[in-house]
Amino acid sequence: MYFGGKFRIIDFPLSNCVNSGIRRVAVLTQYKAHSLIRHIVSSWTGLHGDLGEFVEVWPASQRTSENWYAGTADAVYQNLDVIREQRPEYLLILAGDHIYKMDYGKMLAAHVEKKADMTVSCIEVPAEVAAGALGVMSVDEDYRILKFEEKPRKPTPLPNNPKMALASMGNYVFKTAFLFDQLNIDADNQGSNHDFGSDIIPSIINDYQVYAYPFRDLETGQSAYWRDVGTLDLYWEANMELVSVLPELNIYDQKWPILTHHDPLAPAKFVFNDDDGRRGFAVDSMVSSGCVVSGARIERSLLFSGVTVEAFSSVTDSVVLPEVEIGEHCTIQNAIVDRGCKLPLRTEIGVNADKDRSRGFRVTDNGIVLVTPAMLGQDFHYTRERRVRLRRRTVP
Repeated sequence: MYFGGKFRIIDFPLSNCVNSGIRRVAVLTQYKAHSLIRHIVSSWTGLHGDLGEFVEVWPASQRTSENWYAGTADAVYQNLDVIREQRPEYLLILAGDHIYKMDYGKMLAAHVEKKADMTVSCIEVPAEVAAGALGVMSVDEDYRILKFEEKPRKPTPLPNNPKMALASMGNYVFKTAFLFDQLNIDADNQGSNHDFGSDIIPSIINDYQVYAYPFRDLETGQSAYWRDVGTLDLYWEANMELVSVLPELNIYDQKWPILTHHDPLAPAKFVFNDDDGRRGFAVDSMVSSGCVVSGARIERSLLFSGVTVEAFSSVTDSVVLPEVEIGEHCTIQNAIVDRGCKLPLRTEIGVNADKDRSRGFRVTDNGIVLVTPAMLGQDFHYTRERRVRLRRRTVP
């Protein structure tokens, strides 16, 4: 999934690993992972293999069963033989769908210092944000976990702040031998969902040393920047935060760079400055390489690589993914426009929610409109009927 004008979400945990000095990394992929695999291969194969460094893709191999990964714990369980070959003393398990910058070395150090069997990274979030979405824990004064609930409807609040809850970030440190034992026990449990949050953590907190590691800003001591972008609204909001004058997430930080693949594209270009209003400009926005803003107005928006916006059009408060073509006299606001969309002359998106819904666009409760090529009748995937016609034309 794209994020921040030029990145993929997976770039953030992978960059955290490299910046933290962790150079043996596996990405566990589920089905329909071609885009992710292609990005990993093009962006993350530059480590020193002769020194034992790697970022590898581990799809479900059905070594232990004929099933795909049944849950987060099962995904690791299915790769125990590969992990065993590396002989790690500790394992760091990360969620791949969050936006943040974190030094994992400090979490590993805390895990070792406390002689923990498992450590869970955590962050303080509003209780309504955690409700039904995040794992929530209760801890003692030493941050030992006393209770863990996976996505509760009514999260247990912090003792000193009833409006906040202590939520899991989905990042864990284990002693490797301990994790192997627990995964084997879980694999034999027919009633398990084979998930770290709903099964592994609740089953061990009473009998083992399981601690929370609070993720804090090292300078202020307050909760650090972390965003879950698992819904359209959250995804839109996290992108929109980046166009502010001083965003919480500094993606320009050269001390902790976010690494990614860079396509060989020309610089962004803005053309026309006519008296009749055909003026190409962008304000409070991020515009990536390969974009051409041709007599159009861009405000508080992100244009990903290779976007073109034609004359007299306006794009406001929107996230426009790569290779989108926006025709003349279009009005786009409060929208997420998916990769490859071609918006014809005088298209309006985000102006009238009822009209957007009638055209098949998805409108969230907060009024954010998602538009994909399929919704526009521009699905380029071959249907079975098209493949048959193609074969008939090519067979002599």
